[in-house]
Amino acid sequence: MVFQRIFGWFSKRSRQRRAATLASFIKPEPDWRILDLGGGTGEHIHRVFPNCRNITVCDYSAADLAIARDRFGYTTIQADGSDRLPFADGEFDLVFCSSVIEHVTGPKDSIIKMTNGREFQDTAFHFQQKFASEIRRVGKRYYVQTPHRYFIIESHTWLPIVIVLLPRPLQIRTIAFFNRFWPKQTEPDWNLLVPSQMKHLFPDAKLILERSGWMPKSIMAIRS
Repeated sequence: MVFQRIFGWFSKRSRQRRAATLASFIKPEPDWRILDLGGGTGEHIHRVFPNCRNITVCDYSAADLAIARDRFGYTTIQADGSDRLPFADGEFDLVFCSSVIEHVTGPKDSIIKMTNGREFQDTAFHFQQKFASEIRRVGKRYYVQTPHRYFIIESHTWLPIVIVLLPRPLQIRTIAFFNRFWPKQTEPDWNLLVPSQMKHLFPDAKLILERSGWMPKSIMAIRS
């Protein structure tokens, strides 16, 4: 569809810009141990670091991890949903985490049904704090990127910014309605962040705003 082609092109261009920003702060050696959290098939990390081979991809999807192993030869670990990552302190030279932390909000079966907005925000941020702490623990350096809460188009729904401003019960119903026919479908498990929250999660990082026009599109936390 036209929507999918447009957003696909826009997303690809944004990822290229972010990769260039990351490269200006961190230039990994070929033998660095790199952890890609939520890396799926490994295609994204391969585009960002094509010359690095000592990469571990950690993800929930067994099918995606099989592609990461077979296509790129990466080491893979299937996430088990526990609060602690199965790695030693400082095990990796770099942790790479792109558009993942907004989804680390707690058990999916309960979080997507949670209709109390304050309870959802508190629960989600609690799990995001634990995840951020683990990133800082296992990585000597890290790069964490997440969509900005107030970008004009919400990236998980492709709906206007108003979707993030709706009361939680109405937001859930609106997403369910658009899931019937809209080209971009999602479950309401994501908790989008703003720079002050990212600074709280990653106090030792440099925060960079990616902008599209005059609007902040995403937030990058980089510890180099």
